[in-house]
Amino acid sequence: MNPRYPIYIVSKGRWKNPLTARALDKMNVPYRIVVEPTEALDYALALHPDKILVLPFSNLGKGSIPARNWIWNHSVCEGATRHWILDDNIEAFNRLNRNMKPVVNSGAIFAAAEDFVERYENVPLAGFNYYCFCKATEAVPPYYLNTRIYSCILIQNDLPMRWRGRYNEDTDLSLRVLKEGYCTILFNAFLAGKVTTMRMAGGNTDELYKDDGRKLMAESLQTQHPDVVKVTWKFKRWHHSVDYSPFKRNKLIRKSGVCINEVANNYGMKLVDKN
Repeated sequence: MNPRYPIYIVSKGRWKNPLTARALDKMNVPYRIVVEPTEALDYALALHPDKILVLPFSNLGKGSIPARNWIWNHSVCEGATRHWILDDNIEAFNRLNRNMKPVVNSGAIFAAAEDFVERYENVPLAGFNYYCFCKATEAVPPYYLNTRIYSCILIQNDLPMRWRGRYNEDTDLSLRVLKEGYCTILFNAFLAGKVTTMRMAGGNTDELYKDDGRKLMAESLQTQHPDVVKVTWKFKRWHHSVDYSPFKRNKLIRKSGVCINEVANNYGMKLVDKN
């Protein structure tokens, strides 16, 4: 049970520890990892060469934005109507159900998320919440509507916009989508176990977040969206704070002819006791 849409991992400087690729390999989920030409040989020593796509550029100083747009265009050229784009520091994927968060060992959660999104006309962005944001001791709904989508994102390819800027590209894209009247779906039923930002070397850690990078990151988003973004200081560092309340009025529009079966479809998933 694998996704119908292509999965891409955008990666830089993490060939020694390609967490997301290893997690997907364990799940037997197909993917391509997209790397810069200066690092292609290093990644080929860690992963199968057939799973590696090499960008036509290196070290542009714009974070992952150029790579993300290249991936978007690549998926369009392959004929896909949507694509997944994943960060490279996801240790595992999980299913939240009845206050348990077991690790998933197949691509079923990707397939289930795709089918759910396809019920609606107006969901161009969806994705999995972070494992750490859904506590097993608290009641959370299966998904949140009209909020940010980070790190594990399903994108509709015919959106009339692309990634832009240098910082906060996922928040910026989410806000632009919401401002156009679309909806976003952040799944809590399906989770991504992402390593906390700045804990791993590589990626944007060295290029964007060093020195006063976090403040510049927050200020850039405020400049792009001054109506809903504020710069705040908490947890001993700078953050952006986004008010998503204006987008509560965005409503899901079910596609004509879609019939929802009242019987639960578990997509072949079973809870297995490792012991």
